[in-house]
Amino acid sequence: MELVLEAKDWIYKGEGAVNLVLSYTGTSPNLMGKVLRVQKVKRKESEYEKALSKHEYLVWKETGGGDVFLSASTKDIANHIYVQQVMCPLLGSQHIDAGVRVEVTREFLESIHNAVLFQRPCWRAENARVNTQSHSAILMSDHSIFPHGGVHEQQQQLCIAVEIKPKCGFLPISRFIREENAAKKRISRFKLHQILKFHQRKISQISEYDPLDMFSASKERVLKSVKDLFLTPQNNFRVFLNGSLVFGSLGGGAEDTDTRIAQAFEDTLKDVIQADEGMRTPNFLQLVAEAVSESGVMDRLLQVQKLDVFDVEGAIHAYYDVVSQPCVVCRDLGEAKLLNRYESLHSLRIDESLKIVRDFLISATAKDLSLMISFRASGKGNLASPYDVVFLESINQSFDYKASFIDLDMKPLERMAYYYKLDQEIVGCYSRMMETVNRPGKSSLVQLETTYCDQSAAIEDTSSA
Repeated sequence: MELVLEAKDWIYKGEGAVNLVLSYTGTSPNLMGKVLRVQKVKRKESEYEKALSKHEYLVWKETGGGDVFLSASTKDIANHIYVQQVMCPLLGSQHIDAGVRVEVTREFLESIHNAVLFQRPCWRAENARVNTQSHSAILMSDHSIFPHGGVHEQQQQLCIAVEIKPKCGFLPISRFIREENAAKKRISRFKLHQILKFHQRKISQISEYDPLDMFSASKERVLKSVKDLFLTPQNNFRVFLNGSLVFGSLGGGAEDTDTRIAQAFEDTLKDVIQADEGMRTPNFLQLVAEAVSESGVMDRLLQVQKLDVFDVEGAIHAYYDVVSQPCVVCRDLGEAKLLNRYESLHSLRIDESLKIVRDFLISATAKDLSLMISFRASGKGNLASPYDVVFLESINQSFDYKASFIDLDMKPLERMAYYYKLDQEIVGCYSRMMETVNRPGKSSLVQLETTYCDQSAAIEDTSSA
C-alpha cells in the first residue's frame, strides 16, 4: 500500500512487548481512524530483522500460512502472515483487523523514535527502541474509535471503548503437571502470577480479578470480573473516549483506583452514560459486562486457549525434540520415576511434537491478547444498525458495540524455555508462601499476604466442590 507518511501526523498511543502503536492526527481521509503498529527491537539486540529459523518454519509450515512463511524475509512479515492465516480463522475474521503493510523510511522511524521517547514508560524505553532498520509497518483500524461511516460522523458522535486483557480462562488438567505443582489445577494462572509479582514489587496490590469469572458465562461473575479490573487495572484494563485514554495507563501498570481516580472517571462519563452522579460508573461497568456476555467472543477465545492440552510442563519436552537438543528439563529432574512420566512425549513422531509446540504457541497468543469493545449510543430498538446492540434497562439506553481482538503476535519458538522457567517460578513462589503461612511466627510481609491466602483457599475449596 503506497501512502506518504509524515511523522508529525502520528502521536504515541501505547505499546506492548513487540510493537509501538501510533495514532493518526492528520487530515487524510485514508488514514483517519487508523493506527500504525511500528516494530520495536530490544536495545541489546541488532536492529536487523531476521527471518524465521528453520525450526520455526517447521512449526508453522503445516498451518494455513503454509509455504508463505518460507517466503517471509523478516519475522515482522511472518507475524503478519500469522495473524492473517492462523489467528483470523480461529478467532473469526469479523473480530480481527490484520491490517495492511505500508512502507516506512528510516527517517520516518527515527523521527517517531525521537518524538515519542519521553511519552513512553521509562522501563519500556530502557528495554527497547523503535526498529529503524524496518522497511514496513502495519496500518490497521483504531478500535478505540467506533467504525463510523464518514469523517463528519466520526467527529460528531461520542465513542467510548474498553480494552481488556482477559488472560488464561481455564485450569489445566494435564497429567504432565508434577504433584508439587498441583496448585495450577486449582487456582488460575493469573492469580498465582499475582503473588510472584507482589513478591517482586512489580505490583503494590494483589488484584481480585480472576479470569475464571470472565470466562464463566455467568453474567454475575462476568460483572464481578469487570468491577475487579476497574478497581485494580494494572496493565489489564483501559478506557478510551473518542480515542483518547481516560482510564488506565499506556504501556505500563496503572495506579489502583482510589477515590480521586474514580471521581475523575465518573465525571468523564457524563456525556456518555445518562445516569445520576455516582451511578455512571456502575452502569458503564454493567454495559461492558453485558457486551462481553452477549458477544460470545469469550467462548471462542477459550477454545483457542485450550489448544494448550499438555501445559508447559508437557510441551517443553516436545520443544526440545523439535529443536533437536537434549531435554534440559529431564536432565534437571533427574529422578527415574519422573523421567518415565515424560518418556512417552520423547517417543512421539516429529510431526506430533511439532503440533504440541504449535498449539501451545497459538494458545500463548490467545492468553496474552487484548479484547477491545467500542460503544456508541444508539436509538432504542434501532433495527437498522449493522452492529450488535446492548440495552441497559437501568438507564433506558441502547448502545451499538463492536468487539475486536488485538495484540495477536506470534510467540517466538525460543521463548518456550522462558515460559517453562516462569511457570516454575510462579508455582514455586506460591508453594513457598503457603509453607511460610502455615509456619508459626510468620513475618509481617506474610501477614500482608494472608488476605490473599484466604482468598486462594476459598478458590481451592470452590474448585474442589
